Amino acid sequence: MKRCFVRPWFFVVLVMVSFAVAARAASQRVIIDTDPGVDDAMAILLALNSPELKVEALTVVPGNVEGKQGLENALKIVSLAGRCDVLVAGGAQHPLNQKLITAQYWHGPNGLAGVELPASKCKADSRFGPDLIIEFVHKYPHEITLIPVGPLTNIALAVSKDPSIVPLVKDIVIMGGSITGGNVNGAAEANIYNDPDAAAIVFNAGWMVTMVGSDVGERTLITRRQLSELQSMHGPESDFVYKLADFYVTRSEKSGYQGAAMYDPLAVGTVIDPTLVTLKDMHVDVETKGEFTRGETVANRMGYDEKNVLHGDHYEIDGLQEVKTNARVCLASDADRFVRMFVDRIKGK
Repeated sequence: MKRCFVRPWFFVVLVMVSFAVAARAASQRVIIDTDPGVDDAMAILLALNSPELKVEALTVVPGNVEGKQGLENALKIVSLAGRCDVLVAGGAQHPLNQKLITAQYWHGPNGLAGVELPASKCKADSRFGPDLIIEFVHKYPHEITLIPVGPLTNIALAVSKDPSIVPLVKDIVIMGGSITGGNVNGAAEANIYNDPDAAAIVFNAGWMVTMVGSDVGERTLITRRQLSELQSMHGPESDFVYKLADFYVTRSEKSGYQGAAMYDPLAVGTVIDPTLVTLKDMHVDVETKGEFTRGETVANRMGYDEKNVLHGDHYEIDGLQEVKTNARVCLASDADRFVRMFVDRIKGK
């Protein structure tokens, strides 16, 4: 009788493959809606280097740059990461009811700090971004987490076209808004300001929006110390992120910051590890009409409105009226732990 000997290394390989398959199966399916964008690019690469996430698609919205430039940037980023399996689809070309405001001041002439990446080996998906979102939510009910890190135009279009996706979405985690003042003016954060009407649709859609605002992003900084770490580890992605972050930190320092706000990466980090942030349930409205406050996210931190009752020629407060929560608002982050995770993931640890 012939005996068959199996080498020990075979079992090691088998175990490693089994773990890899299990990890892939356990990964959260996500769609990132993005306007790339320096911090968008960093957020995308964080997601692509995180085994906790299965990035199904990038849908592109105009914001930091115009839609055509954003689509080109997204395709180049997934190509750099060797991830042509990730679908990339263009979406809306302008906000719902106002002119587009782009942000090359913060992101460089091409949105990627002026860094010219090689031509993409990946091809754009022919579907319209909002339609792709609708299709995937129905294909994977209760499995898709949406991560919009730009203006909310595409998400609003998807919800308006097919409201039935709302209860089928596992979670929606946005980078946008603020409860302590804006970053484009005294009231509004940039992503909400760039399409307040879309944001109002999204916040009132009937799901719980996890809101990672600019106020927390501005307390979650990447600094020169982390840049030196990225610079010491050479590779296509880490070199690219170093160049982006160097541009971003330099621009931020000129505006009085000690480092660059990790706005969009923190939203991705919140999906990877919710313990990185502190959340509180609130009701959030989006101001769409105010002369000075259009685009402001107005958060009811008390959980109630005063109820006024007419008495003769005046109103009197006659108790409190509870308001329904529609958002989990980020109040704080474990900034050091998050930035450590970001740098390690980009370095390949």
